[in-house]
Amino acid sequence: MMPSWLSHALAPGARQCVIVALFVPAALIALTATVPAMLVLPFLPDGTGRAVQLLTAHTDYIRTLLDGSQP
Repeated sequence: MMPSWLSHALAPGARQCVIVALFVPAALIALTATVPAMLVLPFLPDGTGRAVQLLTAHTDYIRTLLDGSQP
């Protein structure tokens, strides 16, 4: 979360830009780590179930980050 002094110092539009600037690299790193697993898991035993769990966890993680970043 953003420090309170920073959120008071920035205008609402600038605050959203800072949130997006911090969120995008984290989302890209998570996506980069997920893509190889999604390419390999379906070919392993019980891999489809694990791939679904991975996608569900990734979706929940992104949703939590976006919901928690609302001003």
